[in-house]
Amino acid sequence: MTINMERPYVVGMDIGGTNTVFGVVDSRGNVLASDSVKTQNFEKVEDYVDAICKKLVPLLEPFGGVDKIKGMGVGAPNGNYYKGTIEFAPNLPWKGIIPLAEMFEEKLGIPTALTNDANAAAIGEMTYGAARGLKDFIMITLGTGVGSGIVINGQLVYGHDGFAGELGHVIVERDGRTCGCGRKGCLEAYCSATGVARTARELLIARSEPSLLRNIPAEEIQSKDVYDAAVKGDKLAQEIFDYTGTILGRTMADFIAFSSPEAIILFGGLAKSGDYLMNPIKKALNENILKIYAGKTKILLSQLKDADAAVLGASALGWEVRDN
Repeated sequence: MTINMERPYVVGMDIGGTNTVFGVVDSRGNVLASDSVKTQNFEKVEDYVDAICKKLVPLLEPFGGVDKIKGMGVGAPNGNYYKGTIEFAPNLPWKGIIPLAEMFEEKLGIPTALTNDANAAAIGEMTYGAARGLKDFIMITLGTGVGSGIVINGQLVYGHDGFAGELGHVIVERDGRTCGCGRKGCLEAYCSATGVARTARELLIARSEPSLLRNIPAEEIQSKDVYDAAVKGDKLAQEIFDYTGTILGRTMADFIAFSSPEAIILFGGLAKSGDYLMNPIKKALNENILKIYAGKTKILLSQLKDADAAVLGASALGWEVRDN
């Protein structure tokens, strides 16, 4: 990490399917100021970039403005590190290939680097959180979608085209649910926050037993509603977590066979579901793990606040970009 004392700050930005959070970060990894916009509010990406810049520029003023920013790092779904583009992101309102890093550079004059949002979270975790000191780990982000960042020998795996490590789109059920990516049966369709809500809707239709979830209009059910019901002892809600955790644990056993990580780190709102999710994950993992890997990989929860992890991770890219 090269720190230019004339430009002692970087900007980190996390683009989620629902919210975009951005912040000013110093060399010690402190998020000094932050703000957000609703990602889904903008049909045109140009309007989205404008809205962020309108909030970001005043945010930078107390720190000396744009001139004091070394660079900006952006974590985005389907972000291509090599090209600075977002490409065919199913959970974002803009389709096709979006040259987002270039758009921000032109608008702000700040050198900008971009990577996959889960990769950004992995960098944040490696620098400031549960993955400090680990050289081999997998980060799984359980949010609107399911993302992953794979670190092997201390390096993020990008592949030849910048898109390696889309573990949310490994198929866990052949010809299963349609995923936002257009294929069927992806892990994301079952183990994301939206996947949990889909499971809830399916079970409520298929079954007749009472549940607190029946008090909520089916199309409005969110994963947090399922968690709240599970905490209150709702058997159907607990079964939804059991189903979700079983699929995730079974799939983690396959991930471990791929890279034999020291740890798998879970990040995102759904990861905070505690034992309702962790118990079925561990049970399914132990039942499906190849014997040579049994008991070797720790399952950890992120140590960073949701917003901070991805913002900090993305900000780390800001130190590495070229100077203007």
